[in-house]
Amino acid sequence: MTTQNIISKNPLNIVVIVASLGYFVDIYDLILFGIVRVPSLKGIGVPDEQLLEKGIYLLNMQMIGMLLGGILWGIMGDKKGRLPVLFFTISLYSIANIANGFVTNMEQYAILRFFAGLGLAGELGIGITLVAEVMTKETRGYGTTLVSGIGIAGAVLGFLVADLFNWRIAYFVGGGLGLLLLLLRASVYESGMFKKTKEVHKHIKRGNFLSLFTSRKRLLKYIYCILIGVPVWFVIAILVIQSPEFSKALHINGHIDGGAAIMWHYVGASLGSFATGLLSQWLSSRRKAIFIAFIFLIIFTAVYFSSTGFSAVSFYIILVLLGIAQGYWAVFITTASEQFGTNLRATVTTTVPNFVRGATIPITFAILFLKNKYDLLTAGIIVGTVCIGLALVALHLLEETFHKDLDYHED
Repeated sequence: MTTQNIISKNPLNIVVIVASLGYFVDIYDLILFGIVRVPSLKGIGVPDEQLLEKGIYLLNMQMIGMLLGGILWGIMGDKKGRLPVLFFTISLYSIANIANGFVTNMEQYAILRFFAGLGLAGELGIGITLVAEVMTKETRGYGTTLVSGIGIAGAVLGFLVADLFNWRIAYFVGGGLGLLLLLLRASVYESGMFKKTKEVHKHIKRGNFLSLFTSRKRLLKYIYCILIGVPVWFVIAILVIQSPEFSKALHINGHIDGGAAIMWHYVGASLGSFATGLLSQWLSSRRKAIFIAFIFLIIFTAVYFSSTGFSAVSFYIILVLLGIAQGYWAVFITTASEQFGTNLRATVTTTVPNFVRGATIPITFAILFLKNKYDLLTAGIIVGTVCIGLALVALHLLEETFHKDLDYHED
């Protein structure tokens, strides 16, 4: 049996288009809880003084699902193929989000956020793996940039739907979009690199997650990849989703709506994703592009914590700027994908972003602990400094992969 490795130079090929739309629906569903957090919790009877605590609990349930799903779908992506995982995961999170529209209590909400997270865990990593493997090394950065830039805009749709309709309807729309997307999956072809590994190199173990821990070099690369992405979810989970609470601590003049904060932040993130991705192509370097993004992230985070007494409009602008700075997400995922061989690529590319998202759990616990010991602003500054500091060290130690040929295997 022969295997043809279909390689495309065109960043607008069918794989990129479908992966972009898949990530668009993924982000819609992933961020929707943050947008409807307050109205949905109030809708099931949670009192105002418990909104932050219960909101963090549900967010953590979703992230636990993503942590477990990241490992499961990454392994399955390397063992069974990229496409079957995409089909199954989108079905799972679509059904879970439709069911989310029917919840009446915290127990139901928590269980369904877990299963939604479990399904959502597979979309980005598998999609980026597939795009990276079907494009040339010179153009794959454009492909992954399109996936991220278009996909991140799903958060904007989430806000618009939630603003126009009841929060339950917003969940129904997200699940319905996911099921419609399944129709497009039929036109996507499997990665030739994966088929070559499966059919020609049958002796090579695929999707061996534990092998990441049996080699010091592989383990360090894996840890560095995760640490580089952590500031993104510090910004999203703390500075953006909890922005109504931070705006009160900063005495912002005007009301800050949680859903609007997320929408404006993701407008910036979409722009930043295109900008950072194109910058990495222009510089022929993933590391340099991410480093520049870090510089702006430090500046805008400092402005955020210095915005005492600012107007609501100014605060929203800061959230947009933070989004632009943390738009290095696409380059970060591409870098993680390029660090490892074909037999481990889906495992790494799927688990890394989900461990980054899962870092929300210790980050939020640290915020709550430090908030009780000091105050909310001090807690945010301490945790943010640690997250960004570790990311800078990790970036310095990670190798450049821009020109790397991906058709190889891990020992």
